[in-house]
This record gives sequence, C-alpha cells and structure tokens, in this order.
Amino acid sequence: MDQSRQCQLISNATSLPVLEKRGDIILGGLFSLHDMVVEHNLSFTAQPPPTTCTRLNFRTFRWMQTMIFAIEEINREGKLLPNITVGYKIYDSCSLPYQALKAAVELMGKENNSYTEEKTQNNDTCHGSVPVVIGDGGSTQSLVVAHFLGVFHVPQVSYFSSCACLSDKKEFPAFLRTMPSDFYQVDALVQLVKHFGWTWVGVIAGDDAYGYNGATIFANEVKKFGVCVALHKIIPKNPKPTDILSIISTIRLSGAQVVLVFAVEQDAVILFDEALRAGLTGIQWLASEAWSTAAVLSTPRKYHRILQGTVGFAIQQAHIPGLRDFLVRLNPLKADAQEDPFLIPFWEEVFQCSLSEQVEGQKEKSEGKPPCNGTEELRSVTNIYSDVSQLRISYNVYKAVYAVVYALKNLKSCEKGKGPFPLQTCPDGDNIQPWQLLHYLKQVQFVNLFADVIKFDENGDPAAMYDLVNWQLKPNGGVEFVNVGKFEGLTPITKQKLQLREENILWTGNQTKVPLSVCSSICHPGTRKAMRPNFPVCCYDCVTCTAGEISNQTDAIECVPCPPEFWSNDERTTCVPKQVEFLSFNDTIGITLVVISLFGSLSTCAVVLIFFCNRTTPIVRANNSDLSFLLLFSLTLCFLCSLTFIGQPSKWSCMLRHTAFGISFVLCISCILGKTIVVLIAFKAALPGNNVIKWCGPAQQKSVITICTLAQVIICTMWLIVAPPAPHQMMPREKPFVILFCDEGSKIAFALVLSYIGLLACLCLLLAFLARKLPGSFNEARLITFSMLIFCAVWVAFIPAYISSPGKYATVTEVFAILASSYGLLGCIFAPKCYIILLRPEKNTRKHLMSKSPSGKF
Repeated sequence: MDQSRQCQLISNATSLPVLEKRGDIILGGLFSLHDMVVEHNLSFTAQPPPTTCTRLNFRTFRWMQTMIFAIEEINREGKLLPNITVGYKIYDSCSLPYQALKAAVELMGKENNSYTEEKTQNNDTCHGSVPVVIGDGGSTQSLVVAHFLGVFHVPQVSYFSSCACLSDKKEFPAFLRTMPSDFYQVDALVQLVKHFGWTWVGVIAGDDAYGYNGATIFANEVKKFGVCVALHKIIPKNPKPTDILSIISTIRLSGAQVVLVFAVEQDAVILFDEALRAGLTGIQWLASEAWSTAAVLSTPRKYHRILQGTVGFAIQQAHIPGLRDFLVRLNPLKADAQEDPFLIPFWEEVFQCSLSEQVEGQKEKSEGKPPCNGTEELRSVTNIYSDVSQLRISYNVYKAVYAVVYALKNLKSCEKGKGPFPLQTCPDGDNIQPWQLLHYLKQVQFVNLFADVIKFDENGDPAAMYDLVNWQLKPNGGVEFVNVGKFEGLTPITKQKLQLREENILWTGNQTKVPLSVCSSICHPGTRKAMRPNFPVCCYDCVTCTAGEISNQTDAIECVPCPPEFWSNDERTTCVPKQVEFLSFNDTIGITLVVISLFGSLSTCAVVLIFFCNRTTPIVRANNSDLSFLLLFSLTLCFLCSLTFIGQPSKWSCMLRHTAFGISFVLCISCILGKTIVVLIAFKAALPGNNVIKWCGPAQQKSVITICTLAQVIICTMWLIVAPPAPHQMMPREKPFVILFCDEGSKIAFALVLSYIGLLACLCLLLAFLARKLPGSFNEARLITFSMLIFCAVWVAFIPAYISSPGKYATVTEVFAILASSYGLLGCIFAPKCYIILLRPEKNTRKHLMSKSPSGKF
C-alpha cells in the first residue's frame, strides 16, 4: 500500500474529551454540550493549549443522555440486533464549527488513533471504527462536519440541524436528519403571516447558517404574498452592547408590531436581555423552532413581560417512557462515572458545588463554590435537564438512534444473492462499510412505539410536522406552551397545511384580538391604495375612489369603473343605477317654466277677452280683428306648446313637442306676416289710381296664412314619417345621471323646421322695416318691427346656447327661447293696444287715429 496516502493523526496530545462505551458496533455522537469557548492568546511558538469550553448547556446534556438511553434500551431488549451490542463515542463540539470538525476527525480514527485506507468498489475510504455519526445540533457545525464526512460517504444523522441548504445531496451526499428542513418551517411561518394579514414584519436572524439561511428564505418567500420586510437585522456573535441597541432602535423606528426572531436560543437570549433593559414592549414575537420552547427563555420570569403571547412552531414531541428515571440516575461516585469527562462539570454546575476533592485524580478545587460529596439527588432538582414535558429535540435524538439501528438490522438481514449492490452482493456484517450503511439508512422505514412513521425522503429529510405553540402565563406565574395549531408540510394540495385554533391564542399583552402589523392602515372599501414614492409596496396612502368608480374590498389596488348605466354611491362601495335626468314638473326650474308658460297663455287669453269686448272700437277694427284673434290664438298655442317640453320624454311627447312648436310658431309668424302685408297694401291702395286693395281681402289673407302654415305642416309630416323624434338616453361616464332627452331624429328635418320659421321671421322683419315710416294710422308696422327684432335675437342666441347646454338644460334653453319669443310678440304687438283700450280710451277714436302724425306713437 502506498504509505504516502495513509491518514495519520499528528499527535495524541490535543485529543478531545470523549465519552465512550465499548460495543460490537460503535455509534459516533456530536453534541454542543457547552455554548462558548475560551479564547487563548496564541504565541505561535508552541503547541496551542487544549480548547476550554464554558457555559454548560443542560438541554444539550439531556440530548446526549437520550442517545445513551436509546442505545442501552436497544441493547437491553436485544430484539433489533440480537447477540450484538451497540456502543458509542460522544464528543463535545462546544457550539464551534472548528471543534465539531476536530471531533469528527477523531471519530474517524481507529482505536490506535490512526487511519487506515481501505479500497471498496470505486471509493477510496478513510474511516475508523465508527460507521455513522449522530449529530451535530447546530446547522453551522453540521455544515462543516457534513462536508468532511461526505467525502468518505460516512453517514451523518443530525437531530437539530434544520438549515435548508443541507438538503443539497450533491454537496452533502451522506447527510440525513430527523429534524425537518427550515424550508418547511419557513413555509409554516409564511402561511401564519399570510393568515393573519400581517404585511409589515421585522426579521432578526442569528449570525450562523441556521439563522442567516432561514431568515433569508423567509424574507424572499413572504414577499411573494405582498408582505414587506420592515427590518432585516443580524445578531452578531459576541456582540457589543451597541450592536444590540441598534437592533432595538431599528425595531422601534420601523413601526413593525410583528417581529420574527430566527435564531438559536443563545442568540435569542442576547437580544431579549437588551430588549428588557430598553423596555421594548408591545411587540408580537414570532419564534423559530430553535427557541420556540426553550426553557432558558421561558423559565426565567424576567422575560415573561415581553415574551408573553409569543407564537412559534415546534417539532413534534413525545413522552419517552423511562427517560426521566434514566436522567436522574447519574452518580459521579460510580465506577463507570470516572471515565465520563462531562459528568463532573455537569454535577458541579447543577448543584453549584465543587466535587474535585471527592474524585480520584482531581486535585484542584473550584474557586468560590462549596464542596459536595456526590450523594446529592438529581430527583430533587427541577431544571431544564430533568424536565421531560417538552421532549422535542430529545425525541429527534431518540429517532436518530433507532433509525441507525434499524438500518443496521436491515443490513445484517441481507440474503445472499439478493443484495442491493453490484452482482446482488450483501455487505459483510462483521466489517460494515459506512457507504453500505448509508444505503440502508436512506431506505429505512419503520413505525416506532409512538406510532410515528420514520423514514427519509430523497433529500434525507423527514416528514415535516410542526405544532404551533403559544406562550401563555399560568396562574402560578410560569409559562405554559399551549398547542394552538399544527402544520403538515406534506399535506396534499387539496387540504390546508396550516390548521389553527385561533380562539385559544393569547397575543402579546394578554390580548385576544389579533395584533395589527402594517406599514399603512387598511384601505377600507371605497378607497384604493396609492403607492408612496421611494417606499416599499406595503407603504401607501388610502385614496377615495373617484366618482363613478368603486372598490368593494379592503386594500383594493385599484377602483373599478361602474357600467355606463350605473354610478357609484356616496361611500364608493357599490354601483347604483344612475338617476334619470330630464326637465321634470317637480324641478324648481320646471315649475318656474310651467308658471311662466301658464301666465303667458292666460295673459294671451286676457288680451283676447279685451279685444273681444272692444271689437267694435276703432283701434281693434283698424288692426284687422280677424288676424289679431288668429294671432292671439297662435300665441296661446306657442305658450302652451312649451309645456310639452316638460316631463319625462316619451315617444308621443317627443313627436308632439317639436311638431307643435314648429307649426304654432309658423302660424304665429304667418299671421304677423299677413298683418304686415295688409299694412303695406293698405298704404299703396290709399294712393290715387291704385287698385291693389283688391288683393288684400280676407280670403287672400287667409290664403297666405294657410299656405305658409301648410308648408310647415308638410315638413313636419315628412319628418315624422322618415325619422321622427324619439326618446333617447345619453350616459356620460363622468356624470352621475342618465340624460333622457328627445332626439331630433332627422337633423335635416329639424333644421328645416327652424330655418323655415327663421325665413318667415326675416321676411316679416324686412316688410315691417319697410313700412315703419308709413302714416300714423298704419304705424303698427313699427311695433311688428320691434317684435321681429326680439324674436330673431332670441332664436339667433338660442342656437349656440342649445348646443353648449348639458343635459336637461338644453331643453330648458329651448323652452326659454319659446317663452321669450312668445312674450316678445305678445308684449310688442298687443301691449300698446291694450294700454290705449284700458287706460287711454280718449285715444281710441277714429279722429285720433286719422290725425296721427308719422312720428306719433300709440
């Protein structure tokens, strides 16, 4: 064999303390029995002194004893490995990656502390008497050990390393664990945050692989659900007071009410010690699995003020029969205890005494501690070590030992010719190779005495199941871990992974109401989120939806426009039918127009009555009483036709209003035109030798009026036949109403109606203008001129006003034009005559009319 390729230990001088027991098969164990390492000043001129570990961890010491308990239980029962004893070699990794690697190197050594090289298949394997290693606890330590052991395909089964990175089988081919991957724990935490609607969450992580990777995965996953990370801080190893104060200050300034601490219990203690001193209260803490049931935080009552109400996920627990009796059976005076390098420091730490003088080989006395004799009873002490009420990691250790033993059982039960290796060979049961045991470990599957199925998936991970625990104060002042839910990572998609009993949860401050943790207040229905520039997406302002848009859910991203026929209510939460807008008889403006219209028609009737009662007087006879009565009748129709424009448009009202308007005004203008023609012809007839008077008789006057009116009737009839006016709805999106109006139908016909009225009015105005300086007895032409000027001015102004008026105000404009022009005609033509008839009867004589000068006035 090539001696240059052999592995050799440099020296025995720096060998680590080891707790071992002989057996046919030796299981390696790595436990972080101490939390800290004393740093020595290295001179680099001599061999470094042995590593000194401090701060004994009772919880980890219980884990180690659980491994020993499981091995002794298996040996005692003898059912799994008959006639075979299992031994162990356990090292303390002191929570230090370097120390864990050094212990792993020693575990790989033979009994003579040297390595031998054995060639198996295509692998050059350097291994010793330990075919498998159980441990380590921390993910950081396991990463280092897994890299080392993976090179030689030595299986490693961890009981507490949860870093998701360890599931990478390309990088860690020989790593398995009974602890679920943080991937599932993060999934559970994300589901919890999502369920309670927390969108502004702080994250604090430990400065190790467990804390850093877990917090990073959580921050990335939670963002997919629209949750923002308010702060992401790291608790440094051996921190300065200012480092932790900075984290506490950041928590205060962030405004986050929910903060996740993804760290091991040692780092969590450092954080909460400073939080106590700073008086940080009112925070809802979320606990990662590493400290969710840690007695180091739940037992001291000083933490209860800030940690009461904490919720976190913890792995499955079990009650292991006989374990507590096994834990308290330790006695440093027994013969086998002399070979236990960890028992004496443990005893002295538990009873705070010095046992050095009672133990052979120990001469130094611990300073400041009273002596003890080793007869003290562990049963009388209540601490983390003897507390078996929350056996979670201890249960993982128990499962890890049994998984290895079941794999060994399957390995030794291999039948010749049916083996899993090339040529269906079986491994040599007396010379077990680690890579062979690794194969059987990956395939192991059994049901333990707690009815739990133990197996590993393709990544070497177990089934992920967590309990959601809530820290609640008991009446005696202690903390009780109340199970308020569970999470099953491998639950089918059709089922809910997270199951909660919310009514059992007591939040921080002993509140039953779920705490609110948002950067911005919830946007209620009727509002939408408006992002703040340069802020995370969870920080926004709530803006009321604009008119015509609604949001009917909280935290709406945008408002939804209502359909064209609907409008938003005042709260902007639902769409309601738009109000139909038209010129109604109930509107103030509608009532006003009705009053004005009726007053005009009554005034016209009053004039008719005055003229009828005074029909024999010269002023009535001089103004052609027949035409005057017909004109008054048409004016009455003009006043009354305005009423057809008021009220809800219908098919018949639309046709009536436009045709009645057109025909009434043409009849009115035709009468005025007839009166103007009579005036002109009468003047011409007064000249010597002129016989034109025969052309202005009653028959001719009626013919002019009939022809003019008939033309408008024909236009209106064609309009109603081809494209009649009809009710129509206009739904402007920016208006809260539906405009109900009469559509003209044919724009050309409507234009012809108005144009024809305008043509007659202009002709009448021209003729009246020509007759304005006729002799006084015929000076009615002057009044007609004024009335036509008013008429034309009103309708010229009407066109742009009508086009630009919105909704029902277009109809109001048209009615106003009708009434204004009607009042203009009534007032200019008939008011002066009524004035003379009623108030100046002395002027209502033939003599006065015949003597009127050209410049005179009525």
